[in-house]
Amino acid sequence: MKLLIIGDIYGDPGIEILDFHLKELKNELKPHLIIANAENSSNGRGISKRIYNHLLGLGINIFTMGNHVWGNREIKDFIEDSNILRPANFNNLPGNGYIVKNVNGLKVLVINILGRAFINLSLDNPFKCVNDIIENVDHDFSILDIHAEATSEKIAMGHFFDGKIDIIFGTHTHVQTNDARLMPKGSFYLTDVGMTGPLDGVIGVEKEIVINRFLNGFSTHNKVSKGRKQLNAWFIDTELQYSKLIHLEKE
Repeated sequence: MKLLIIGDIYGDPGIEILDFHLKELKNELKPHLIIANAENSSNGRGISKRIYNHLLGLGINIFTMGNHVWGNREIKDFIEDSNILRPANFNNLPGNGYIVKNVNGLKVLVINILGRAFINLSLDNPFKCVNDIIENVDHDFSILDIHAEATSEKIAMGHFFDGKIDIIFGTHTHVQTNDARLMPKGSFYLTDVGMTGPLDGVIGVEKEIVINRFLNGFSTHNKVSKGRKQLNAWFIDTELQYSKLIHLEKE
């Protein structure tokens, strides 16, 4: 199976570079499934129905989210009938934390989970939550998006689920890590896919706003950075046991 996983789509710049590059990536790589994290696609907070439909039209099949899943309240009106996953350890909220899709005759399980370290310690335990899903949901192949702040939490989950989940990747920190590998028990693992959006800001935000916040302890509200754009993704061919990191730029 061939999969393309796209790092956190951040605002209009992320959508614009996907408009420009995704078709050529599909033609070159011919993925059977495309997954993207889209929790920042609506001006850095959540996703709208218009953006969801546009990204579906580009060929993205499944959307994972994270701590900003409810950033655009419109999502509550359409998440139930969509291919959008909210973190599975959000209890009693709209939507689903996992989905099973038929891909090339295989039942492919995709799970979205939110880490607790530096985010929200009151969330359900992500290790136990994911374990319950993989033990109780019928599937042939499994994929996990760990949306988490701490690299240690992601790596620990990678080792814990090595051999139990086929592909494990992290999102949220918006910086692509250089540790894509095949784990000892056979799982593909990457700590963070990176961000698809502004290149010259600070993880998507205008740099002056963030610098001022570090200097003075306060600043104006976040604004999506303008200028150069980047697309970060991870391509995996499970049959060849091969993967590669993708980084593309556009003015």
